[in-house]
Formats: sequence, structure tokens, C-alpha cells
Amino acid sequence: MSDKHVGSCLCGAVRFEIEGEFEAFFLCHCSRCRKGTGSAHAANLFSSSAKLTWLAGGENVRSYKVSSSRHQRSFCAACGSALPRVQVIGLVAPAGAFDSDIAIRPNAHICVASAASWDRDLEDVPKLDGLPG
Repeated sequence: MSDKHVGSCLCGAVRFEIEGEFEAFFLCHCSRCRKGTGSAHAANLFSSSAKLTWLAGGENVRSYKVSSSRHQRSFCAACGSALPRVQVIGLVAPAGAFDSDIAIRPNAHICVASAASWDRDLEDVPKLDGLPG
């Protein structure tokens, strides 16, 4: 997949384009990713060669790195939405930040030994098309 993909933050202040291929897509359940997303896992795409271009709002992008670790996240200073970042390993892009479809499916759930206890055996939890009520 060597298409261009576009994305943005929740408030629309930051918009980006990524051109290139993603080699991997992981759903990470480590405690740092859970804290960073406020959810059961992070959903990140990885590329060693894709190029990131900020189309708007690049000045609103902030990053946080956990000291003595490889864990880092970038986000919009206005709304807190997760955003792509370039690290030593290459480009890391949160799947939820894309406005365009991405063709790659997750390769694996990783760090499942750290998964939240409530994030197990969810197949029988009801699925709703909209809000409850």
C-alpha cells in the first residue's frame, strides 16, 4: 500500500498526510499504551519509510516521552487527540487519527500479558450500532 493517507485531530486544528507503506499494525495492551489512550489498547501503524507532512496545525503538535523507555506519544495541544510521530524506529501512526481508509489489518495483539482484566472474553458483550438508551 503506497497511497497517501490523510488524518486529523478531533478539533480539526491539526491535519496531516502520510505517504508510503505501513509494514505493521499492532494493538498494544501494555500499561503505558492503555494509560496514553484511556482504552484497552493502542492501535498503531508502523513504517520505516513513510513520510509525514503536517498540512495544518503543526505548531499544535506536542510529544511526551516516558523517560528511560521507548514509549512516546504525540498529541494535539488543543484537544489531546493522538497524532503520528517519527521515532528512532520510524513513523508510528495511531489508526484512529486517519480520515481516509487504511487497507492494512492488525498483525497482532501485543503485550497481552499486561492487558486489563476487563479486556478479556468480550465476544459475548452486546454490540450496539449507536448510543445506548
